[in-house]
Amino acid sequence: MPVQNRIVKVQKRNRALVTFDPGRIRRAILNAARSIGGFRQDYLPHINGRLFEACPTDEELADFLADAVIVCLNSDPHHLITNFPPTIEEIQDDVLHVLRSYGFQNTADAYACYRWGRHWLREGAIRPEQFMGNGFPTAILERELAWARPLGCHTVAGLNEITRSGRWRPVVEEALARYEASLDEAARKVMARLNAGDPLRMLWISGPSSSGKTTTTVKLTQRLEREGLRFLMLNLDDYFWSLVEHPTDWINDRNYETPEALDLQLLNRHLLDLLEGRPIEKPIYSFKEGRRVGTKTVRREPDQILLLDCLHGFYPPITEGVDPRSQFRIYIETLHPLYEGDGSTGRLTAFTDVRLVRRMLRDMKHRAHRPLLTLLHWHYVRAGELFSIIPLMGLADHVINGGFPFDWPLLQPWFLGPGALWPRPEELEPYAGFLDARIRYERVHALLRSVEPISFEEAARLIPGDALVREFIGGGTLPIPHNE
Repeated sequence: MPVQNRIVKVQKRNRALVTFDPGRIRRAILNAARSIGGFRQDYLPHINGRLFEACPTDEELADFLADAVIVCLNSDPHHLITNFPPTIEEIQDDVLHVLRSYGFQNTADAYACYRWGRHWLREGAIRPEQFMGNGFPTAILERELAWARPLGCHTVAGLNEITRSGRWRPVVEEALARYEASLDEAARKVMARLNAGDPLRMLWISGPSSSGKTTTTVKLTQRLEREGLRFLMLNLDDYFWSLVEHPTDWINDRNYETPEALDLQLLNRHLLDLLEGRPIEKPIYSFKEGRRVGTKTVRREPDQILLLDCLHGFYPPITEGVDPRSQFRIYIETLHPLYEGDGSTGRLTAFTDVRLVRRMLRDMKHRAHRPLLTLLHWHYVRAGELFSIIPLMGLADHVINGGFPFDWPLLQPWFLGPGALWPRPEELEPYAGFLDARIRYERVHALLRSVEPISFEEAARLIPGDALVREFIGGGTLPIPHNE
């Protein structure tokens, strides 16, 4: 479909002006779709179904979406001035806007992750072999599938059969044993670095929201303390800016998920001081008051390793000036591959959806935060992790899978059983135009309804008190130390 285009130039990152090539937009969109298996991964009959009918092939869909980007670019009269054309970053922003506006959420995520991965390559923060592409660690997923297939826990239909036949115990035990073995391997790597003479003084446990960082931090440090290591844990939440410095959006929400929500300059200076043995005046943040209420003197002893559990632990500005040899980085994500239905559609359930439901439960239980608010906030979570978490996964010295085949059956009763926590449709009505929330709502709700639950009583018998999922469902026996 022809569209009017009056843009003739594009401003590159070095500010040079070059000829505008609409074909590059089309190719970028098509490549993002193909990287996840095609646009059908985003097919939503009541949202973009008519678009799929009008554009039956991926190539035709890419043509339409690229034209929509061009329309958006032309809508800004500033872009029509010869010396002030759109920048590369503005074009990429409009690509994401168009993809998300038409419900192509998975394609948009792949595009965003690739975009920011290329950014970190240009910045020199990662090497080419550490580039994560669309964010899917293929080798890890193939390894996890090779384990899950023989057990039949790689599809929703398989999970339901395990539930009906009462065969969860061996699956739970083997899954938890693999997680513990991965922690053992991480501890061995840390000790190997130290024994090789590396001046290791900083241990990061990083990963997206609700991936299991807290439990992983505790379990790993227990192993390392048995090896004689000593730690100083620094609570990075104390470096949040005050509420008055966090602007609210159209639904009175704030973006705490970007690394810039933290006072990065102060944090970086404090890390450098601690590594050099100098004391710091660490801020004390009151979430009740939404501001810093004081400071506390903290000093690292010469034999202590700084322990940091942080969403954005790999974000380069935080560790600017820190010797890479002094750092060990662990990345954790919910990486259990699970296909919808019997697997015949070839559509994987989203790792982010597991974490969304985990966080809904945690926010409700520990923060009196309604699940609807967590759902409405999740676009901030996703934008933050696609910018400064997932694209930097390649920096990890060790990757841990914090996802398990029993996640969905175990979490389901909290949301669809008696006293269900899942938001009612009428609760979402005031936000009918918020397509991101609507897509997540319908997708996760459908998945929850397709899963046969593990009852609370059965869960109490199956899941040990120190299991990672206890971090979210409660009943844990693992001592969680107070952060310094």
